[in-house]
Amino acid sequence: MIIEFDTHGNEKQKEVCLHWIDNSVTDITYGGSKGSGKSYLGVSLIFSDALTYPDTFYFIARKQLIDLRKYTIPTIYEVFEKWSLTQDYFRYQGNDNYFLLYNKSRVYLLDARYMPTDPLYQRFGSMQMTRGWIEEAGEFSLDAKNNLQASIGRWKNDKYGLVPKLLQTCNPAKNYLYSDYYKKHKDGILENWKRFVQALPTDNKMLPDGYLLNLERTLTKNQKERLLLGNWEYDDDPDLLVDYDAVCDCFSNEHVKPAPNKSISADLAMKGRDRFVAGSWTGRVVKVAIDKTYSTAREIELDLKNLMRTDGVGRSRTIADSDGLGAYLESYIEGIKEFHGGATAIDSTIYANLKSECGYKLAELINKREIKIICTKEQEESIKEELMMLKGENPDSDTHKKRIISKDSMKAILGRSPDYLDMLIMGMYFEVKPISKGIRKISYRNVSK
Repeated sequence: MIIEFDTHGNEKQKEVCLHWIDNSVTDITYGGSKGSGKSYLGVSLIFSDALTYPDTFYFIARKQLIDLRKYTIPTIYEVFEKWSLTQDYFRYQGNDNYFLLYNKSRVYLLDARYMPTDPLYQRFGSMQMTRGWIEEAGEFSLDAKNNLQASIGRWKNDKYGLVPKLLQTCNPAKNYLYSDYYKKHKDGILENWKRFVQALPTDNKMLPDGYLLNLERTLTKNQKERLLLGNWEYDDDPDLLVDYDAVCDCFSNEHVKPAPNKSISADLAMKGRDRFVAGSWTGRVVKVAIDKTYSTAREIELDLKNLMRTDGVGRSRTIADSDGLGAYLESYIEGIKEFHGGATAIDSTIYANLKSECGYKLAELINKREIKIICTKEQEESIKEELMMLKGENPDSDTHKKRIISKDSMKAILGRSPDYLDMLIMGMYFEVKPISKGIRKISYRNVSK
């Protein structure tokens, strides 16, 4: 059997192939646009290894397993046909979602969606894989990517002298791919074990006639810039309230210094429902001080009390969401503020509700580079994703008041609850709340009798 990957003149695919056999490279991103041959490339590299090295294990991961079945499996069969592979060489195990090859190698199809019960994607931690491929990596969080990458290099690599390899294919996206691959490549500071290869539809010589013309006719201006021209910098979402570079700067705004006015904002959850996240603010510098996926009501109460004590924050400067737990906490920590997102805005002439007013204020400070966020690298990536959910909703036809999109809409896009964002939005309550003028001093004059 002879395995040949004919790129038909696609020089970008050839470049990735050279990186695939270069033992100094372990992390390759092939990205840029629709129609650049991403899936055909990934299938060819993964299955050529699987067929060459007996009893080795690989994964192909995507956010939704159904998308692998609908879009990637047809490409797998297309490649098999090119290689003249009959079913004597492979069998698809549909119940367990993997291809079993004649030489005992396996290629697993993995569902990498976010699960509230496994927010850090630890379910991938016990896998033992030889190499892997993340398809449509723009849909992935850094946690998902890192845990998948940690599984490779653990199965028969030493036997065959195979270095771990992760291939990521993607369209332009404003997630870790932008900051860790595209931007570093553009700035010439990409780590020496990584490679970024930009690809466009014009690189793919096998596109059907009329494909590019159809894209030109059907895509929006935003989609053309990203999916046709491979423009990673372009973002023309008219509803987006924040600039992505400004969002990235939130984690390195060294000019933003701590200030005496301290506060705490907390998004509450218990028993695995979303996350319990609390931020400790010193002026406009916020530290993610609590981040838990499982807490009882009592633990939340004690954690908040301890944070207020250690950071010297008064109860009147502590605010928590009022969705059930907030009401519970107020009875146990008397004097804390309850955040009612649907409450009347401070400036009700402009904003539809309090949460929208605080969301717009957060966006304003981010764009002005007046916020600094202190957190772990993993938290940073999740916060970036959630901050990009700061979008305005079409104004009400009667009031024309500003409002941000609903939490349900954010969940639908993210695949999880935007708990870090909720914490940051609540922190803006003390920014939009009118400042108390204090007790007015009264002077008494001597009055002659």
